[in-house]
This record gives sequence, structure tokens and C-alpha cells, in this order.
Amino acid sequence: MTAPLSRRSALLAAAGAATLAIPQRVRAQQQYRPEYKLSVVGNRPIPLSEGAFQWAEMVTQRSGGRINLKVYPGSQLVGGDQTRELVAMRQGVVDFGVFSTINISPQIREMNVFSLPFLLNDHKGFDAIINGPVGEELFRTLSSRDVVPVAWGENGFREISNSRRAIREPGDMRGMKIRFAAGAIFSEIFTALGANPVQMSFADLQPALSTGAVDGQENPINLYLAFRMDTLAQRHLTVWNYVADAGVFTVAKSVMDSFAPADRQLVQECARDAARAQIAASRKGIGVDADRSSLEELGRRGVTVTTLSDAEKQAFARATRPVYDKWAQTVGADLVRRAEAAVRGARA
Repeated sequence: MTAPLSRRSALLAAAGAATLAIPQRVRAQQQYRPEYKLSVVGNRPIPLSEGAFQWAEMVTQRSGGRINLKVYPGSQLVGGDQTRELVAMRQGVVDFGVFSTINISPQIREMNVFSLPFLLNDHKGFDAIINGPVGEELFRTLSSRDVVPVAWGENGFREISNSRRAIREPGDMRGMKIRFAAGAIFSEIFTALGANPVQMSFADLQPALSTGAVDGQENPINLYLAFRMDTLAQRHLTVWNYVADAGVFTVAKSVMDSFAPADRQLVQECARDAARAQIAASRKGIGVDADRSSLEELGRRGVTVTTLSDAEKQAFARATRPVYDKWAQTVGADLVRRAEAAVRGARA
């Protein structure tokens, strides 16, 4: 027996009203996945990876578990090939990422601005880029690739170490086999300096150093210390700040769009908090302020540390200037001019 039409209409109307009364956040929660995958190269305790773990923990805790992030370190979601993380995010394999700009620069040519040799020089120059109009433009470029950038982080300035001798002038690098992570610009930089560049993943780097397959590598000091590269025959380290490696906290656009507005804001706020901690950790102990604990630790480990003067850096800058000029066109001449102006302003 069916209810009268008027009664059924009333029941349907009541049900519709009840549905509308369900809070937007609850409806969104019902659509969220049990887990979101966050990719990062390396693992704790290096700051780039530590920032990824902190971001995941903050989002999971502050959302009350609505957004459950799990970190997959060592770029394991892409078989250890850190240069494929951005592609994997666009393909739906990676949901969140803390990417090195070096690793995504083969796909996003503008990110090579951080890799122009001796452009940034110090952290003031780096900050002028990420906190100014150039950084905003780079975020817009990423946004056009189905990726939502939510915060700038930092992996650090990349210094060079080797097993053979101290490096103080370009001639000291002649014939050395130097590992680089990714990007044709690095191959050209080291070729210009007379070295033999060898591209390999971070996962392959430690065994290559142990066996002498390569003579040296370039990475931030915090990573050198964390992975005890002094025990891998890397007894000479030169502080030359030739390029910087920025970190980018990102979310796949499809994932970000699936979140309620309040949760999008939560994800971004957590990213900014984790990024601030990451930047502080990457600069700890290297003399950015009065703290020189990392440099002192290198001394305790018996590492010969060579810190180049501005005049000595200029010799390397002159040797690599053809590479700079070529890649400035690839990055975009106007973008590079504005980056140069920002760096000059930071030094004034």
C-alpha cells in the first residue's frame, strides 16, 4: 500500500532538507581517501625529507585524521628516480610532494633559475627569489601543470666534495668524475670546469663513492653530514655556493580540488609551518648566523674544508659564464633579468 501523494512529497522534502543540513565538512570527509601518498627524495634526518614528514604529521593531526598523509621517502613511488616525481604526480601516482627544484627542472625549465652558476651566491639572494615576484611567477608556472604549489622550502646551497684534493680554482677539478643528480645544465657546468660529470640517482651515489666509481659529488652540507660522506672517502669539501636547491611543497590539483575549502587552507598552513622549520634546519650550523656547529663537526671528522672568497668564486663564475648565458635563454631572459635584479637588491 502506498502513502498518499501529499504525504510522500512531505517525506521527500524532509529528507532533502536533512541532506542539506549535513555539514559540508562531513560530506567532504565521506569522499576523502583512506590515505594520501607524499613523495620525497631521501629520508630523515636531512631537512628536505624532514620537512615532508613534518608536513604529513601536521596535516594528519590538525585534520583529526580526515586527511591521512603517508610519506614515501627515497622516491620509492617512482622506483628511486627522483626526476620522475612531478610526472608521477600529474599521472595520479603521487598526491603530495616535497620536490627539489633540481629534480623537477628537466620538466619545468624555469626552475633552472636556481641552478644558474653563481647567480644567488648567498641566502639573502635565495630569499629574494623565493619571497618575491620571481618566486610568485614560478608558482604560477607550476600551477599551469596541474600542480598546486603551497610553500617554498629549502634543501640548501650545494657544496662540492671529493676524494682527491682541495678545490680552490677551476684547474683543480680537471679530470675529476663528479656525480650530479639531474639536469643537463649540471653536466655543462662541470664540463666547463674540466671535470667529467656523471649523472646518477641519490640511491646509487653512496655505493659509487665507496667503490671510487666517482671521485666527488655536490650536495648541501647537512646532507653530507647526515650520510657521513667523510667515511666514503670524501675528505675534501669546498664551500662555494655555486647553486641553490629550493624545495617546493606541492599537491596534485585534482587532490586539492577534492578538499573542502577549510581543508585546503589547513593543508597550506601546515606546509608553510613545515617549510619554515625546513629552511631553519637546512641553514643550521653553516655560519648563516653565529651558529657554526656543522662546520665545526666537519673539522672534528677530519674533513679539509676550503671556503672560497668572493674573488675565488669569480674565477669559477668566469669559467662557467658561457653555460650561464646559454641557460638564461632556456629559463627565460626576462625572468633571469628580474632574478638578477632581486639578488642585487638583496646585497645592497
